Amino acid sequence: QTSYTDKGEKPERGKFLRFHHVKFWVGNAKQAAGFYCDKMGFEPLAYKGLETGSREVVSHVIKQDKILFVFESALNPGNEEMGEHLIQHGDAVKDIAFQVEDCDFLVKKAKERGAVIVKEPWVEQDKDGKVKYAVVQTYGDTTHTLVEYMGPYKGLFLPGYEKPLFKDQLLAKLPPGCLSFIDHINARSPRSCLLFHRFWSIDDKQIHTQYSSLRSIVVTNYEETIKMPINEPAHGKKKSQIQEYVDYNGGPGVQHIALNTSNIIQAIVNLRARGMEFLSAPDTYYDSLREKLKTAKIKVKEDLKTLQDLKILVDFDDKGYLLQIFTKPLQDRPTLFLEVIQRNNHFGFGAGNFKSLFEAIEKDQDARGNLTALTSDGDLKAFY
Repeated sequence: QTSYTDKGEKPERGKFLRFHHVKFWVGNAKQAAGFYCDKMGFEPLAYKGLETGSREVVSHVIKQDKILFVFESALNPGNEEMGEHLIQHGDAVKDIAFQVEDCDFLVKKAKERGAVIVKEPWVEQDKDGKVKYAVVQTYGDTTHTLVEYMGPYKGLFLPGYEKPLFKDQLLAKLPPGCLSFIDHINARSPRSCLLFHRFWSIDDKQIHTQYSSLRSIVVTNYEETIKMPINEPAHGKKKSQIQEYVDYNGGPGVQHIALNTSNIIQAIVNLRARGMEFLSAPDTYYDSLREKLKTAKIKVKEDLKTLQDLKILVDFDDKGYLLQIFTKPLQDRPTLFLEVIQRNNHFGFGAGNFKSLFEAIEKDQDARGNLTALTSDGDLKAFY
């Protein structure tokens, strides 16, 4: 793996601050939001729908610490844009929103770099404040919304949203999810259009199984608060789990969202108790890990037996380590899944675990009847 320290020239104006929210287009927003609350420890934050005057689209906003997810569905028959998106992708991420400074300038630079501007900057406001937006399309059907606060905003989420209609009393009785913020999102590169630079990379000679092979580049904003891996599949003997994603998602899109925690052991104990399903690494993985750690320059503070019982993976270098685990797909199509990650002075993306991850996914892929021979040399395409 390779890390990059050259950020390039600091942008003259404008700034990408952080992930603001992730928007999903789904068949039933109420039920999808409820699933993430029940299984992943989110809580309802805000709502927009018929009761608030939104006549075409309903939005359920859920929150966990600094993580904001928005689930949207069409309210009326005949919504062709949302309907076509569902036909093509199923329940999927539609938009990754960034909080920014100087939205107008960033849109201008995006245009100069060839981005498609889906919607020019506009302003919305309510009694709680004023917010400027713009929407940029850089790949596939996935968009990026730029969100700029024009002064303090005192509302729950954004203009037009109100309190949720219902408070689920069950949620308070469940163990907390212990998730803090979005660590990274695997999505196709916004770097050429949105002033991002290369942060980390690895090639397919290092990351491969019998069936799956991967090249990965991570890009980030100048302040390195937003990290987005771009992964590209390479050929194997059979259809890889990466190609399975492309096929079922109908092309490029977001395959996983990584959520950071400061206590992954407690998080996974709690999330498993809530009924969340995770991929499982074999015991041989931990036998090999123990051997590698004997000569490592770092020491893992967590108990390895506990990590093994919970199936949490470990990756490390000479300076630190990370702990990570991946959910199974969150919908019937084997597409989007989540990652839970804890970092201890380690800024990589689990390259040492990619093979184990792929093998765990391929085991499920085989059960789905999708670990099949490739039909042509043209099957593999970049998908993030």
